[in-house]
Amino acid sequence: MTPDGNPPLRRTLTLPEVVISGVGVILGAGIYALIGEAAAVAGNALWISFILAALIASFTGLSYMELSSMFPGASAEYEYSRYPFGRSIAFVIGIMVILSGIVGAATVSLGFAGYFAGATGAPTLPVAVVLLILLSLILLAGIRQSAVFAIIFTLIEAGGLIGIIIIGLPYLGSVDYFAAPEGIPGVFAAAALIFFAYQGFEEIVKLSDETIRPEKTIPAALLMAIAITIVLYIAVSVSVVSIGGYEAIAGSPNPFAEIAGQAFTGGHLLFTVIALFATANTALLMMLASSRILYGMAEKKTLPAAFAYVHPGRRTPVVAIVGTALVSMLFLLPGNIRDVALIANFTLFITFIVINAAVIRLRQTMPDTPRPYRVPGAVRNVPVPAVLGVLTCFFFMFQLEWEILFIGILLIAGAAGAGRILSRKKTEQ
Repeated sequence: MTPDGNPPLRRTLTLPEVVISGVGVILGAGIYALIGEAAAVAGNALWISFILAALIASFTGLSYMELSSMFPGASAEYEYSRYPFGRSIAFVIGIMVILSGIVGAATVSLGFAGYFAGATGAPTLPVAVVLLILLSLILLAGIRQSAVFAIIFTLIEAGGLIGIIIIGLPYLGSVDYFAAPEGIPGVFAAAALIFFAYQGFEEIVKLSDETIRPEKTIPAALLMAIAITIVLYIAVSVSVVSIGGYEAIAGSPNPFAEIAGQAFTGGHLLFTVIALFATANTALLMMLASSRILYGMAEKKTLPAAFAYVHPGRRTPVVAIVGTALVSMLFLLPGNIRDVALIANFTLFITFIVINAAVIRLRQTMPDTPRPYRVPGAVRNVPVPAVLGVLTCFFFMFQLEWEILFIGILLIAGAAGAGRILSRKKTEQ
């Protein structure tokens, strides 16, 4: 039992299961839902945008590996930022992380609805709502059931990406891979959007309380998941523009289905089905991660205790899961997948700036704390990759439109205000 009398989460996940879950949440996010939007501004140079976005994921992934080896726990980013920067900043970052998963689930649900609408003509918003409800029921059933669904769906979505690569092989060299309709600014803008496609590697750390030997398993799973997805993304981006040029998918809500439909009979239907599995899988894993950090912060009495309630039979954080689903539905309202994805990216850029800065600061303030994994390449005990992570996050954050930055600032202000209110109530008690 936990100090509040709730049963603990069940610790059953092994390295292969965590790696597959991580690959699954990364792969289904942007590569299926947003590659068409990115191609519209990056053109055939789309692959460069994927490489640029991978830099942020790689630098920040190393920082997550060090921090997760120091502080294994489901509260993750909250814990990582509390030690170096205090509870106030930690609370804001915890809320940003929760929102990134919640908004990300909304984004990918819209991607699911886009593919579904392309096949059936159904309206996107109701389809996205129904998907979130069904995924919530899976999460409520238990972590083992959720992991089984994630493994099956991940194999399907990875098979789809490999299929796109194979389809594109005969077309390699058919286009100018440096053709960018909006030049270098378009490539950078696409990278800022495509970064959503890498969202998910940071979610792996939220599974710490349900993972066997998390201090070793979580860092290893992070490294393997990031490496696998970077290779797949670059190969897919080259293949997809080779088949018909970027014009074939520019702005498409169901880009892979469009490409496959051009390549062979029945391709549109086949890749619509694969994309539905892929996007559903990512939304499932994003909701899983957000509910776990809600649970972790509530268990540490940073959020209301209700979010720490665990069902005695299912061992799942019921209130956290339901809350995650309801707020995700609110973020469906804009209806524009690109704008919703960019809002999610803003929350990630802010979070990753703090995470990389935390590694730098903790090297100075807690130098003797055991670190089963350390970020390599330090100069005077300052890890260079973490510094590069801060700089690249700032750079790409300012590639976003001012409207997205404004909404992001409002979210930060709201999180800070909520933190002050909760802190005041705790003091009064």
